[in-house]
Amino acid sequence: MPRTTSTKTLSKTKSASATKPTASTTKKAGRPKGGPKAMDVHVGNRLRMRRSIIGWSQERLAEAVGLTFQQVQKYERGANRISASRLYDFSRVLDVDVSYFFEQYNEKQKPASFKYGFADSDQDQFLDTGKWYDKETLELIRIYYSIQDQKLRRNLVKVIQNMAKMQTPTPPKKGK
Repeated sequence: MPRTTSTKTLSKTKSASATKPTASTTKKAGRPKGGPKAMDVHVGNRLRMRRSIIGWSQERLAEAVGLTFQQVQKYERGANRISASRLYDFSRVLDVDVSYFFEQYNEKQKPASFKYGFADSDQDQFLDTGKWYDKETLELIRIYYSIQDQKLRRNLVKVIQNMAKMQTPTPPKKGK
């Protein structure tokens, strides 16, 4: 005898399948709408920082791992996630451990415990401004480490510290 389905059961089945999420109606799991995840941005910033410190262009890095420079740009912005194998490739050519790309991530979420070893007590203020990733800062670090003589590097730090002490603080601008 043929099986019959009641209209009540059929309508329940249709409505359940109509509201079932599909790939086109859901966003990627865990990705905030409208932008990359904080971890992807952090890893990208670390990639850019290391590349800049050793003085490589995006083109050179891309060539070393078999990519286009546009793909490196996307990785550095955090627009595209870096796979584990690609991260390993980057770590090899940039001469760092894979863990380098994740360093300070948890501490970045809590600026009070974010430490780079600066002797100054106001280091958190510097790091919170985002200046750590500025092109000028990275260039200064790269040049600093290009000086082979450790004594010269220490003297350079003393000169910069003295320059900072001599600087006259500018008064804050009054409300615009």
